[in-house]
Amino acid sequence: MRTEAIQRAELVFSLFDANGNGVLDSDDFDLMTGRVLEVAVASDDGARQAIRAAFRRYWTTLVTELDANGDGVISVDEFRPFVLDPERFGTTITAFAEALAVLGDPDGDGLIERPLFVSLMTAIGFTEANIHALFDAFGPDAEDRITVTTWARGIEDYYAPDMGGIPADQLVAVRAV
Repeated sequence: MRTEAIQRAELVFSLFDANGNGVLDSDDFDLMTGRVLEVAVASDDGARQAIRAAFRRYWTTLVTELDANGDGVISVDEFRPFVLDPERFGTTITAFAEALAVLGDPDGDGLIERPLFVSLMTAIGFTEANIHALFDAFGPDAEDRITVTTWARGIEDYYAPDMGGIPADQLVAVRAV
């Protein structure tokens, strides 16, 4: 498992700990879903339902696979190896990646404009400088857009244990503000 992958997993854990109690629980995913949906005002009901279902599936998969003692919470030590295991968590990540990327394309043209990308990623909790660095690493077109597919694959790569030097690493890089 690459150092970059561990850093990415720890960052996403800290962001998904939306209530700040040091563990992941069901409330975190409800809070995160609400924050994301709050900025996705132009998305249709189908896309909004898909991201809601993807967040719910993410949590359900975590709690089903990792909560051996039934306390309803997931620690970072439980989280890290699981989310970086494509065989165990890959289909959940794919569903999440596709739902989030489609949410960023409310007009259905297959393209995501930078402002909405930044809003969605900020709602998740990533820092703005890192979000812009990621968007730039995705190679936007002349109109400052990336494809839905590019973003979805980038999300999947974020969780890949054997990948480093990828656009997703921009999210954990320390940036000057």
